Amino acid sequence: MAVHLPIVIYPPDESGGRRVRVGGEFLGVAHSVRDVTEFLRKAGMDDITEDDVILSGMIDWWGGGPETWSSP
Repeated sequence: MAVHLPIVIYPPDESGGRRVRVGGEFLGVAHSVRDVTEFLRKAGMDDITEDDVILSGMIDWWGGGPETWSSP
């Protein structure tokens, strides 16, 4: 059975960047869905697309969904 690590996208910071974490590892700060997709590809999810990132129930978006890129 495959083990899926939690994927968390944190709320936007002052610059609109969102930290990306897979399991216990921070992958970087994304400024778009495209950035999130690239971080996840580098983490081994080779076939993931931007649509997958937007629609996936495996990604926990804190502080707004994939359309939120600025702090309140």
